[in-house]
Amino acid sequence: MSTLRQARGWLSAKRRFQFVLTLVMVSALTAACGALLMLPNSVLPKLRAVVPGQDVSQATDPQVPLVRRTMDSYGKVVAESVATGGDRTGVVLGHTGQRADIDVLASELAASTAAVTALWGSDWNRAPVVVVASSPAEFAALTRAVGAVPAEVAASTVADPVRPGAQLTGQRVVFGPEAGRRLGADGLRSVLRHELTHMASRAVTVDGSPMWMLEGFAEYSAHRGMRHPVTQIAPALTARVRAGDLPADLPADELFEPTSGKASLSYEQGWSACAFIADRFGDHTLVELYRQLATGPKDRAAVEAVLHGVLGLTYPDLVADWRAWLTTRTAEGA
Repeated sequence: MSTLRQARGWLSAKRRFQFVLTLVMVSALTAACGALLMLPNSVLPKLRAVVPGQDVSQATDPQVPLVRRTMDSYGKVVAESVATGGDRTGVVLGHTGQRADIDVLASELAASTAAVTALWGSDWNRAPVVVVASSPAEFAALTRAVGAVPAEVAASTVADPVRPGAQLTGQRVVFGPEAGRRLGADGLRSVLRHELTHMASRAVTVDGSPMWMLEGFAEYSAHRGMRHPVTQIAPALTARVRAGDLPADLPADELFEPTSGKASLSYEQGWSACAFIADRFGDHTLVELYRQLATGPKDRAAVEAVLHGVLGLTYPDLVADWRAWLTTRTAEGA
């Protein structure tokens, strides 16, 4: 009993009691930390922190350090890595002033990559590098643009110079500094899928191929599965068709230039032509048509031969059937 009384007396001293309590808490915390360190990674929660200057070494594409060096001269870089399936990791880069756009694009990157792969196939990088520029000068530096970039350009996809037989490198989607403000979140998502489609198809695409196919296919991919009505995707085209002004032909290449004054309508026409083909013949046939039409410049006879081989249609038949499809799909209440 004397020993118990001595212990109680010792613990009754306030400072000694606090010392023992602190010692017990430190021991418990040390044990807990040790237990956490011994847990397998699969048990621990996966945190997706976004901080300025975040280490993005896990991004799959090796161009990321070079892109970051280019961006560093325009301000502190914000980066967010995104798992895009399998062992692939994409990344969205920007600056603090574009944080809202970065968050939207990062939240959509995995789903957009999967959607493009579902249409095109898995024969592309699937670890996209997406950049939001802070100024026209940075946009030009990141896209290697020469001269002023038209304000209408929301985003652009670029790659290193292509060498025959070599694997594509340096592919990235670059958004302009005003893209988010002009397009909103839904618009950013659509443009992201559009540009990722260009990225996926770039290896089989030769410059000079028919623009209605190249841009129309990317637009079709951007809206595929979104359940957007024709009136929302193609408002200008809808208004013209309802007024009886149906397109007489597929849009010419030069009309897709931002300076043409008809670029927006031409994109809508290209989308609708590809949407008609997919609706009638299926996505697989549309992809095959793209692969055959995207092999370089083609005159009317060459396009006709591809259309007949893939769709079994003559050029006039394609245009006539497309016009009939437009009339039906843009009718009031359709």
